Amino acid sequence: MKQGKRWLAWPMGLAVGLLNGFFGSGGGMVGVPMLRFMGLETQECHATCIAIIAPLAAASAGFYLYQKAFALKDALLYLPGGLAGALVGAWLLPRLKTVWIRRGFGLLILLAAVRLLTR
Repeated sequence: MKQGKRWLAWPMGLAVGLLNGFFGSGGGMVGVPMLRFMGLETQECHATCIAIIAPLAAASAGFYLYQKAFALKDALLYLPGGLAGALVGAWLLPRLKTVWIRRGFGLLILLAAVRLLTR
């Protein structure tokens, strides 16, 4: 991480946490570009963002569970597939070329934007 930009870590973390709590782990969509801006390499950005998002997602989920905003039994149905996907993704990330990671991430953001704007 670039030393001159370290002061931005706290406000960027605040932004990622706010978006994560509001959109349900959507903070990663801004976390990765923020980490890239801070000087991290592409693979490192994605891995670091997961390390940041995991505790934020757990805190948000705990708060939503406390508010009875969702049924835990419904969420647990997705956990085995999600864990398998997470393991495959973590294994695959260091094996992919940076250009494909960026293209895939950019396509994901575009698809999400189109979906949100057309509903």
